[in-house]
Amino acid sequence: MKKPTTVPVYLTALLWLLTMPSWAQITISGTVSDAEGGTLPGAAIVLEGTYKGTFTDAEGNFQLTNIKPGPTSLRVSLLGFSPQTQTLNLTQNTTITITLQKTAVAVDEVVVSATRANQKSAIAYTDVTRRDLDKLNLGQDIPQLLNFTPSIVTTSDAGTGVGYTGIRIRGSDATRVNVTLNGIPYNDAESQGTFFVDMPDFASSVSTIQIQRGVGTSTNGAGAFGASVNIQTNKLEDKPYAEANVSAGSFGTRKVNVLAGTGLLNNHFVLDARLSKIHSDGYVDRAFSDLKSFYLSAGYYAKKSFVRLNVFSGQEQTYQAWNGIPESLLKTNRTYNSFTYDNQTDNYQQDNYQLISSHELSKNWRANLSFFYTKGKGYYEELKPNDSFSKYGLPNVTIGDSVISKTDIIRRKWLDNDFYGTVFSLDYNSFGKLTANIGGGWNQYKGAHYGEIIWARVAGNTDIRHRYYNDDATKRDFNLYAKAFYQFSNSLNAFADLQVRTVYYSFLGFNSQLQNVQQDATLTFFNPKGGLTYTINDRSSIYGSVGVGHREPNRDDYTQSSPESRPKAETLVDYEIGYKVQSERLAFTANAYFMNYRNQLVLSGQLNDVGAYNRVNVPKSYRAGLELELGTRLAKQLRWNVNATFSQNKIKNFTEYLDNFDNGEQEARQYSETDISFSPNVIAGSQLLFTPAKGLELGLLSKYVGKQYLDNTSNENRKINAYFTNDIRLIYSLKPKFAQEIAFTLLFNNVFNELYESNGYTYAYIVEGNVTADNSYYPQAGRNFLAGIRIRF
Repeated sequence: MKKPTTVPVYLTALLWLLTMPSWAQITISGTVSDAEGGTLPGAAIVLEGTYKGTFTDAEGNFQLTNIKPGPTSLRVSLLGFSPQTQTLNLTQNTTITITLQKTAVAVDEVVVSATRANQKSAIAYTDVTRRDLDKLNLGQDIPQLLNFTPSIVTTSDAGTGVGYTGIRIRGSDATRVNVTLNGIPYNDAESQGTFFVDMPDFASSVSTIQIQRGVGTSTNGAGAFGASVNIQTNKLEDKPYAEANVSAGSFGTRKVNVLAGTGLLNNHFVLDARLSKIHSDGYVDRAFSDLKSFYLSAGYYAKKSFVRLNVFSGQEQTYQAWNGIPESLLKTNRTYNSFTYDNQTDNYQQDNYQLISSHELSKNWRANLSFFYTKGKGYYEELKPNDSFSKYGLPNVTIGDSVISKTDIIRRKWLDNDFYGTVFSLDYNSFGKLTANIGGGWNQYKGAHYGEIIWARVAGNTDIRHRYYNDDATKRDFNLYAKAFYQFSNSLNAFADLQVRTVYYSFLGFNSQLQNVQQDATLTFFNPKGGLTYTINDRSSIYGSVGVGHREPNRDDYTQSSPESRPKAETLVDYEIGYKVQSERLAFTANAYFMNYRNQLVLSGQLNDVGAYNRVNVPKSYRAGLELELGTRLAKQLRWNVNATFSQNKIKNFTEYLDNFDNGEQEARQYSETDISFSPNVIAGSQLLFTPAKGLELGLLSKYVGKQYLDNTSNENRKINAYFTNDIRLIYSLKPKFAQEIAFTLLFNNVFNELYESNGYTYAYIVEGNVTADNSYYPQAGRNFLAGIRIRF
């Protein structure tokens, strides 16, 4: 199996590109104002077709220097105003005045602005547009579509990016990544994870995604402990449209969807809809996915207000590939699946309802209020061969003189949950030096966990659907935040962000006598953040920030422990400092971070007082890294977007506990400065894009992920090898008279057939005096393809 041992050579070109010569000569300066003559600070000014841009200062003034003579287009935009493009023929220094008109109707973006980062936030973030998503959206889940953004590692149980997929950002798994949809919490309240499989093809109803790395700005829902992902659904479309997408490819993967919208009817009403179906047989044996979803949105828009009702639902059936494959089979049977029962499936449906509203109270004040309800219900079915009746609270079966204590059983584990609440914000904009937000949210989760026996080879007097356990849980979450951005001068901006979050959780857990009883826990967190941004000139700026985040233990941490062994909440102090530079041909960002953890929860192998391998708090650990992003136009038809993260991710002192089968005890081993599991020291992504003709784009998409350890011991025998994959993408679009656009996409994944694994787990133990580790991995597909066509009318 070929594995890379060095960082790809394209990373060494970063510094060289920063020294590229400047051909600029002319300066454009000016003022942006509204129709009433008031200046507009914070407006974005971009030279179209280049990386060069700036923002207006507190007085609404801007300046762009070092611009080549000749024709150029200047695009000016600001939230709440209609964007304007002005064409100039530059022969000398030019001064202009641009007037922006208020939009005829309220805009959707205002409801997410309170929880999104902007150029004044002094944190690391990436915005992904609908156009970016469309280039890759051939049926794979959202994590796969974000794969080439900085510091991200993705994985897929089935190996194809369809079905159960996962995401890590800066080494932090999905339980530490806050996800919101239109500012509304999406993370599962108990596990704190995000299951994108429950909303298939949701990317087709998304307008933008913002990824904030680190603690980020205050948001609603689960604690952002490694990153936050803020997703905004369809924004207002003024004109009617219809669209169809069809794609197909390797491993029986296929997707079909239809989208339609009325546009703005009678200057007030709008209706958008989508219907999708996705299927994949999976790379791993039997790891199929059958996915269905719909999205329906109706809105009423006025000049100062709007209200939208979003209803969307996802239904999934996936064959289980959760076990991965043993290390011993990687070279001989990479698609092995230990499950063989024909209905070893996961079945779940999730229905989401969002009522979103926004109202302009005055020129300076806007109120946003949303209500939501999410209904989820489903089960996974599994065959348990030769299982004991006693595990299910059932008596042994006597047949004649024989007493039968075990039999083959098929069971279903159910989850039936309701999640509802509200989020709100009050936004202030002085259109001068101060902007501010006060907001927050309240939500409650009620989850019913229960198990049923639906078949037994020897059933005795057992009824079908015998319920062998019940476990109801309730969790409430409330947060309140206040944010302010203040422009001290044309060069210096500061922000402050304060949040209080309280969590109440009631659950079935073990008491001190190891009895299963209803318990509860209440936690209160204070999360302050602040930072400064200094604008050096129209080409460069620097920023720095510090933020505090807290995160409560998850469901298993509570239910599989007693009050005496229950872990503590985690604390993170995140320090970020960055530098940005941009010119016509180049945009570059360097962001350094130090994430200092206290009481981070990790697996150690230790059995707690209830006999569970629960996570434990490690007092001190950290992540320190440097994120580099570069976009450059190498030639008129050749662009390169590349990013790289170099990091160290360490636990100061770590104790591993190994089961010793020679004496039946556990043996402790001490380590210092060990690597945090699943945290590669190098992550890099590259997109080299060539446009040889109008409407045609060829892309080489590359991804490098350094080695990752399966546990926290830095043991070379328990790791995921580094991998380097390359994809080739061809997009051809045309605009015939009968349609807005027809786009053909052909995506060749992993063209060099890299045999790699992106996830895994390990169990280490002692037998006959030797330490043995059983490693299991999740292999990803080798060379494969997807092809699609999109028609928009």
